[in-house]
Amino acid sequence: MRYSKSLLVFFLLVYQVQFAQFTDEINSNRPGKSMMAYAVGKSVFQIETGLNFVNEDHAKLNYNANGFLGEVDLRWGLFFEELEFIAEFQYQNDSYSTAFLETNRTALKKSLIGVKYMIYDPFKNYEEKVNIYSWKANRKFKWRQLIPAVGVYAGVNLNFSDNPFNYGPPEIEEAPASPKAMIIAQNHFGGRWVLVTNVAYNKIGSEFASIDYIITLTRGFNKKWSGFIENQGYNGDYYSDGIFRAGAAYLFSNDLQIDASIGKNYKNTPNLFNAGLGLSWRFTKNYQEVRIEKDNGSKMDKKMKKKAEKESKKRKDEFTE
Repeated sequence: MRYSKSLLVFFLLVYQVQFAQFTDEINSNRPGKSMMAYAVGKSVFQIETGLNFVNEDHAKLNYNANGFLGEVDLRWGLFFEELEFIAEFQYQNDSYSTAFLETNRTALKKSLIGVKYMIYDPFKNYEEKVNIYSWKANRKFKWRQLIPAVGVYAGVNLNFSDNPFNYGPPEIEEAPASPKAMIIAQNHFGGRWVLVTNVAYNKIGSEFASIDYIITLTRGFNKKWSGFIENQGYNGDYYSDGIFRAGAAYLFSNDLQIDASIGKNYKNTPNLFNAGLGLSWRFTKNYQEVRIEKDNGSKMDKKMKKKAEKESKKRKDEFTE
């Protein structure tokens, strides 16, 4: 009996830590491309970077490009636990060739500055009772897991020079600045599965405006290893496509993660392939734990809490009999 109770207490502690804004272990958006609903935590600075080999060829335009893409994302939690400032940069250098031309392309492919705020956390002000008499009762599916954490994002794309990597007519110049808006949903299923969904309206008001989505499913295998699969879609006037990605991440330490991934799109106009390695690191020296006073919760919280108490009492009565 003592052994079972110890396991249940351990499970509860892991369960509660997992849904905090700040976690004991680094929580990175990499190696996928989606953005999670939770912030890094107030006064926490995090950098996520990667280097990718990229290959592109077009069946109709008959061109080929090979090179490297560098990525750097800077994340900084400020003012509130739920608030995060994000700067995303991509720099690509490749060799572009056709039957009549061979040249090098190099440019800052992506420059995006934005802010994210988590507007709803289904586990805030919710305390799950542990049934110390039944391991099975604590492991059963919990309907609350279907309720996602929800975040919103607003940012601006910056264009400092001509971008040769846009899929559009060369005579159309990209706007020097264009907004991006996004809604984020994040579900946790048990202690190992995480589903993140992003729906975005990108480059609003420009010729290259598009409605995009990313769906990422991550699975934790143990305390060190995790894997993911991902689908990303673009729907714009000049470019529509879908990309599938897969990869894995290794937790080197509480503040350092390394990762690897590959990606391939669905069509051949153009045909895209990339493979890369990445690293995520955070600085937590200035972080101070934020204590949030509990309230009575929402009506759903009260209803689920009452149901859990009834089940716990029932199990207790069965145990004593």
